[in-house]
Amino acid sequence: MTDELNKAAATVRTAEAVEAEAEAVSTDGPTEIELTEDELQALCRDRICPQCPVGAEAADIRLRALADLDNTRKRMEKEKIEFRKFAAEKILADLLPVVDNLDLALRYVPEGEVCKNFVMGVEMTHKAFLEVLANNGLVPVGERGEAFSPECHEAVGQDECHDMDEGLVTQVVQRGYMLNGRLLRPAKTMVSKKPE
Repeated sequence: MTDELNKAAATVRTAEAVEAEAEAVSTDGPTEIELTEDELQALCRDRICPQCPVGAEAADIRLRALADLDNTRKRMEKEKIEFRKFAAEKILADLLPVVDNLDLALRYVPEGEVCKNFVMGVEMTHKAFLEVLANNGLVPVGERGEAFSPECHEAVGQDECHDMDEGLVTQVVQRGYMLNGRLLRPAKTMVSKKPE
């Protein structure tokens, strides 16, 4: 086994041996040296000249890999931020009917002293609930008198109004909501039209 290793070691010339031979030959005068492909690549790896296309290609590949890595890192960071912004979208959408019911309860409050404390409790609950939603990026959409916009409103009907211009929201049937600038639910509205 050691004989085979010695033979293999003797037949393989290292880059240093090739370089030393090239220096010895260069002092004697111009002589041509024959190198194997492996020896030529080993010598090229040790001393890459600026004109060598292998070195330029390796540098180009390295720069492209670094740019791809940087782009991937930036994309992952952007996706992580987007995920954090809209992670609660499903649960907030599921809570919107609760807000709607509180709105309805406050809209149809019975008159009288008997219900005063009960109504006050519902108002406080409604206010606290809206604050929690606002802290999570949820903003109500749809107010009476604003211009109808199909991006954030859904028209459920038209009202003939003498005191409003055409194309304005006359009544909000169901409030809409935006989550961090993205529409979660459009506001269902009645839209004004000119009387006939």
